[in-house]
Amino acid sequence: MLIVLLCAFLVPCQKAELEKKLQWERALGDAGGVTPPALALWDVDGDSVEDVLLGVTEWTNGTHATQRSKVYSAVAVCAVSGRVLWREVLNEPVMYLQCGLQLNTQPSPVCLIIGKSNLMAVNGATGRKLWSVALRNIESQAVLLPDLQGDSVPDLLLATLPADETLDLSLTLISGQTGKKIGHPVPFNLRGQGKLIGPLLHETQHGAYYILFGLGNVQAISLQDIYVRALDKMPETRFVLRKDLRWENMKNASSSSFISIYSGSERVEFLLPLVAGFGNNRNSLDAVSSLNWTRSDWVLFYGARTLSVLRQRDLHKQWTFSNASIHSEPALGHFNSDGVLDLFVQHSANGIMTALIVSGASGTPLWKAEFVCPRLVLEASAISTSTGQSVFLFWASEPIRAQRNVPRMTMAPGVAAAEPLIRKLFLLHPAHPAALLQLSSTTDTAVTSAVSYLEYLKDATYITVSSRPTTGSETSAQVVESTSLKAAIKTGQIVQLGENQETEAAGKVTAHEVNAFFRRLSFKPQ
Repeated sequence: MLIVLLCAFLVPCQKAELEKKLQWERALGDAGGVTPPALALWDVDGDSVEDVLLGVTEWTNGTHATQRSKVYSAVAVCAVSGRVLWREVLNEPVMYLQCGLQLNTQPSPVCLIIGKSNLMAVNGATGRKLWSVALRNIESQAVLLPDLQGDSVPDLLLATLPADETLDLSLTLISGQTGKKIGHPVPFNLRGQGKLIGPLLHETQHGAYYILFGLGNVQAISLQDIYVRALDKMPETRFVLRKDLRWENMKNASSSSFISIYSGSERVEFLLPLVAGFGNNRNSLDAVSSLNWTRSDWVLFYGARTLSVLRQRDLHKQWTFSNASIHSEPALGHFNSDGVLDLFVQHSANGIMTALIVSGASGTPLWKAEFVCPRLVLEASAISTSTGQSVFLFWASEPIRAQRNVPRMTMAPGVAAAEPLIRKLFLLHPAHPAALLQLSSTTDTAVTSAVSYLEYLKDATYITVSSRPTTGSETSAQVVESTSLKAAIKTGQIVQLGENQETEAAGKVTAHEVNAFFRRLSFKPQ
């Protein structure tokens, strides 16, 4: 009886103590630059909580007051306390951070630090360099491939530009075990202009591997063809020997190596697997997660306003949805109960941000709300709950509560520019679509974010990297903040949406009932 009483007292205390430790913020370096800093989550210290890995840029003063130089580094931060676990100083900015590669000789997880001209593998627990390879003009993250060399370690692929910096993009194979190049870079004379799409690995229903990539369009080429062109010989590993006849029959011409996935007149902005958690875990090199991503349909966004789901079995569009300009990739989660992932998208115009959820099964709108534009571009996050539905986290300013018979007014982008813009973090749950839970508010500018699950606590932490102006300095501070969702929900405020919202619930519920519902939420990995 004593043991039972002790457990009943100690376990909740331990959980509450850990929940407090998950609430922290830390200034790491200086904010700036056009692209958000590299961010990845992985448990590097073995405490079963995903830690934060971040690309950091800092200004340092030289011997003279006018001399300032930049110092670049990759930093690992403990998720429980915010203390720095290790720091690796680099010669160039960090473009990407990826973790989860498993080597035969390395019990700890391996992380990749990718700059413009160098790919480095480090011990995730200590930051110690394991291997590095110099490359020219790296343009993409590393793609996890099957084992091509028979050493029981997955290999890697990156998109690079050749030494003469022509428009011919190359795909380079890298040994996951040693970091050495596998053969030589394979150049492709791509037709098209625009943003680099991919590369992504796809496994067909017949177990054949293809690489999807393009410039403003999407094409596919078999992994076997890439290997043969890189080494001038056929592969010995059975995984890459296979081709899918159905896909091969869709080639543009008998002499072409490419299969056209999308080559319309409008440029492709992004292509992502229709898989829960991809947006949050795209930096993972975990073989199980990657396997799920390689077998899915795709979300295709092109022409700055058109969204489609593309079926992988026959490359046909399942549905198409057109809307005003969408400014970030959708978050994928379960809003309704049909078992198909839905898409949370955001777009801004005339000082108004519109948040919209589109059915993944049909492409029809399921939910819509309008807000004062927060003047930031940040993807929303979809977080899985224990009931199977998802909650959606997104940043916005004040909701625009349109009343019945009152015309909606547009707002000029410069209105109230003299006052600090308050940005708010909202949580939306499908069970109460006419109400939002405001978790926090700030004048900081969030530039990137990620979600980490804590199965032991049935909780999740929301990690944000923000730019915060500093007094008396030309540069802003880069601030990393960790928020326990359960703790934030306890202090959150209910915000009712307008009376004529498309999503208004049939019956009225009190704010107290909605608050009680949110407090009972528990989260689990997708």
